[in-house]
Amino acid sequence: MNYKGNILAISGSLRSGSSNHNILSFLGRLAPADIHYSIYDRLANIPPFDPGLDHEHPSEAVAELRDLMRNASGIIICTPEYAFGVPGQLKNMLDWMVSSSSLVDKPVALVTASSVGSHAHAALLLTLGALSAKVVDGATLLIQFIRSKIDASGNITDLETENALRNVMEVFWGEIQ
Repeated sequence: MNYKGNILAISGSLRSGSSNHNILSFLGRLAPADIHYSIYDRLANIPPFDPGLDHEHPSEAVAELRDLMRNASGIIICTPEYAFGVPGQLKNMLDWMVSSSSLVDKPVALVTASSVGSHAHAALLLTLGALSAKVVDGATLLIQFIRSKIDASGNITDLETENALRNVMEVFWGEIQ
């Protein structure tokens, strides 16, 4: 099939069955048939950021992710908040993107789904701004108390949350098509 776009979805949680992975799976089911949607599941392979190793030939994991980002029509990030901040591995991954142009003017949707989430959400918006990513107006969402809005099988059980996610994606699809 010829795809009109390529979406790279990244979870800030390393746990495959996390609420954030489940939300990304839900969003993938909303993707139009002509959009290739993939969830990046190798965040744990990104080495700790070291500016001395950030050169023309970074680690294979970093080079691969930079290529995936450059080739994506858009990026979706869905993340929890840990200790009132951005999960370390997600922030580490973004630090590796600073010297590359991987996110410059790249449309990004941001969903923060956690108990509180407001601190990580705000911090990620700042970081994405520093990376010159194009955070799409209307394609950001803070979902607080996520565990009360999703069941043990990963299904969204809160209609307001489901509708808000659908709206985020509608806006985001409009931006990348």
